[in-house]
Amino acid sequence: MNRFKASKFRHAEVRVARQEAWIRGLPGGCPPAPGSHIKAGFRWIAFSTEPSGVLCLVPLQDQEEEGGKAVSHLPCHSDPVTDVDFSPFDEQILATASTDGLVKVWRLSHPGQDLSSSPHVTVGLEGSQVDMVLFHPTADGILASGALREVKIWDVGQQKSLADLESHEDQVQSLAWKLDGSLLGTSCKDKKLRVFDPRTKPTACQSVLAHANGKDSRLAWVNTDRCLLSVGFNQVRECEVRLWDTRRFGSSLASITLDASPRALIPLFDPSTGLLVLAGKGENRLLCYEVLPGQPALVEVNQDLLETPSQGVALVPKLALDVMACEVMRLLQLAQGAIVPVSYVVPRKSTQEFQKDLFPDCTGNVPAASAQAWWAGDNSQVQKVSLHPAHRPAKAFTSPWLPPTLLQSRDPESPPGGAIAEQMEDPENSAGSTLSSPGSSLASLSSATPSLSATSGFASSTSQRSLQSLLEPISGFRHIQGTVLHRRTHITNLRGLSLTTPGECDGFCANRERIALPLLSAGGQVAVLELSNPGRLPDSALPTIQNGAPVSDLCWDPFDPQRLAIAGEDAKIRLWRVGPGGLQKTLLEPEIVLQGHREKLYSVKFHPLASDILASSSYDMTLRIWDVRAGRQELTLDGHGDQIFSLAWSPDGRRLASVCKDGKVRVYEPRRASTPLQEGPGPEGSRGARIVWVCGGRYLLVSGFDSRSERRLFLFQAESVATGPMAVLNLDVSPSTLIPFYDPDTSVVFLTGKGDTRVFVYEVITEAPFFLECNSFVSSDPHKGFQFLPKTECDVREVETARALRLRQSSVEPVAFHVPRVKKDYFQDDLYPDTEVWWEPALSATAWLKGSDGQHHRISLRPKEMTPVSEAPREAPSRKYIPSSIYLEEKSDEQKKKELLNAMVAKLGNRDDPLPQDLFEGVDEEEWD
Repeated sequence: MNRFKASKFRHAEVRVARQEAWIRGLPGGCPPAPGSHIKAGFRWIAFSTEPSGVLCLVPLQDQEEEGGKAVSHLPCHSDPVTDVDFSPFDEQILATASTDGLVKVWRLSHPGQDLSSSPHVTVGLEGSQVDMVLFHPTADGILASGALREVKIWDVGQQKSLADLESHEDQVQSLAWKLDGSLLGTSCKDKKLRVFDPRTKPTACQSVLAHANGKDSRLAWVNTDRCLLSVGFNQVRECEVRLWDTRRFGSSLASITLDASPRALIPLFDPSTGLLVLAGKGENRLLCYEVLPGQPALVEVNQDLLETPSQGVALVPKLALDVMACEVMRLLQLAQGAIVPVSYVVPRKSTQEFQKDLFPDCTGNVPAASAQAWWAGDNSQVQKVSLHPAHRPAKAFTSPWLPPTLLQSRDPESPPGGAIAEQMEDPENSAGSTLSSPGSSLASLSSATPSLSATSGFASSTSQRSLQSLLEPISGFRHIQGTVLHRRTHITNLRGLSLTTPGECDGFCANRERIALPLLSAGGQVAVLELSNPGRLPDSALPTIQNGAPVSDLCWDPFDPQRLAIAGEDAKIRLWRVGPGGLQKTLLEPEIVLQGHREKLYSVKFHPLASDILASSSYDMTLRIWDVRAGRQELTLDGHGDQIFSLAWSPDGRRLASVCKDGKVRVYEPRRASTPLQEGPGPEGSRGARIVWVCGGRYLLVSGFDSRSERRLFLFQAESVATGPMAVLNLDVSPSTLIPFYDPDTSVVFLTGKGDTRVFVYEVITEAPFFLECNSFVSSDPHKGFQFLPKTECDVREVETARALRLRQSSVEPVAFHVPRVKKDYFQDDLYPDTEVWWEPALSATAWLKGSDGQHHRISLRPKEMTPVSEAPREAPSRKYIPSSIYLEEKSDEQKKKELLNAMVAKLGNRDDPLPQDLFEGVDEEEWD
């Protein structure tokens, strides 16, 4: 009669969280094809909503806090993310897979801190797109990955492949570890289920033809002994669920056929309760079954309809459930624009006590074995823990192979454990180490100092911060803040923008008066908008420049704000003149046409000192220098072996630098020779690169990619390019090329790419560590381009050191970058040295071509009524006089206790609420007086 015993979960109810508890404000779009697109760990929720390499994360707890959850973005791959998985033990470790062929492992920071944008472990190149990753259930650091027909087992701590399993006959569709970690099951498009014992042999020890249709199948182990469950389709495309016994693998023990549906079902199984939930992608239906222990049967518990269709579903870890409310299971539904928590609750009369029969002990979060021990044959099992709130484990587990202080990505060719492990064991030998700052990783620096900060990048105490400031240089701009200015300064209602300009083009260009925007139309139309007339543009058509050919690049003449140079795909450069009041009518005829290149153009750049001198690059692999006023070509520079990504004039106008697709950086002196003066190794890969002169023209800064599509910064000495970069900075993974803007007055460089949401900010110095990280500017949605305005446009009274224009889909927004200072009544002369009068030419084109050189004169940005902060009177700190009579008065014990407590707090400092001067390091001490 035991088979007829009523289940304690038969009355389980589905409760969808109130809309106030939904996680909203998610980036729009549809996630890429296969995968559930959402996973939940003990601390984080990871999900993907766009076909890009950016992963979104939100904290799992405190979902009902006011204002909703802030969505963090982790740019982890250059191509779409296909799958993610959290470590079952270390709550901060996340593995990601992508169509770019890489598997990466990350240590996330705690909620509220900036996410690191460099992978801590990259376990290797699969050679084809990776479709799935799955951590081992009992051993720490074992990871399985599936890529097309291949399945690999990785020891991510040692960064090596342990086993390459037998190649499948078709694409692998699902992976599942047995609950005791001894076997790995796979489902394949060839309609077979396979079971592997990776430690004994790479071939399948068992296989069976599971479903008659190979469209999509998933599997899950539902018993530690032998039972395997598969979900797939039959011949008539009906969804079916089958239960298998691996001891009798020839036929299924039980089978359920559902209705016909084009959507694949995602099985979510809770081993402690035996509950199985089936959710279909693109559907709003949830099916719940109970897998009866010891019996080959699936018993339906309930069905429920959700408000919106699912793009993905994930199971929340057991230790995160509200057991006192009798919540036996919780799902997270990824819907359009929101994540919806869905709870399964068993109603009980009393919710004041722990219902032990509903919550048997579950698997804990401490691994049973290390990766090496498991591979050697250790079959130890993870100890179970109680779900009783008073008996739960208090301490979180931290994986030793990826400690929290490890902030830089490891080289896959480095020895096991890496240099960081050696430094941790032998701190005396760590003086030359190169730990990265948050959001980056330093590699190939000549010398650097190890950082004392944790993953967030800030030391945990005042004494640590002080020690850190002694050990490594700190930028005075590291607290720079980017702010979008008021809406009244925006230009809105933009329509028909061209978002497909070549990678060598910045997307648009701007000067002090106006901006030029390529439009998505035939004939290469360009709109010109006046910055002095912000607001909503009319719905009617605006006058434009009819270039006559698609736009490759465009730039304003620095000495003539009314002249615009446009490079076209017809190998011609056209110069247009815009009247003082802007475009009043459509322009059809250019002022000057420059012809000479044989193929379409890459980019154009005006000379920084000489008027009417223009440089251009083309698909014919030449650089040409033009006398614009004469309308003729003057010089031709050869020596490139492939596409020219970028060119840049030196600040003194004598040299011209380029970076090329052939992996070379070249420096020319155009007036001396047509061949390169110097040539050295540059960025790898063919995705693109940019180059700019920094530090007074003594160094070259190049932004590019490495062989794994990770974005990098390279710093070269201009006089010794052939020796290679003297410093390399790893940033993140993204498909867009970083476009640098360098401020010669402050030596601060701003970097962002088209389609990015982040602007990196670094101060470049001439000694190790060469790059000092400053606060980044992060926006909620991607921008289409960033252009910085002249320094004279900054509001020095508000300590504004840079101003930019941010191009969005339908608007242009000014962004101001401020340095926080207290004494704003004074002119901050340490931030504003005399700046060059760059808008006036230093010499003519004829003089420059004949060999003359010049330089701009300088002016001060200080308003006449402001006193420099360096001349501000220094007030001596005053000491408060307390009369002795205060101490002679009789005080109660309570008063004495309170005074003693106040004295102790004053002595030790309030660490929970630090003073502003503790947070704003790099600001002069007297600034806080």
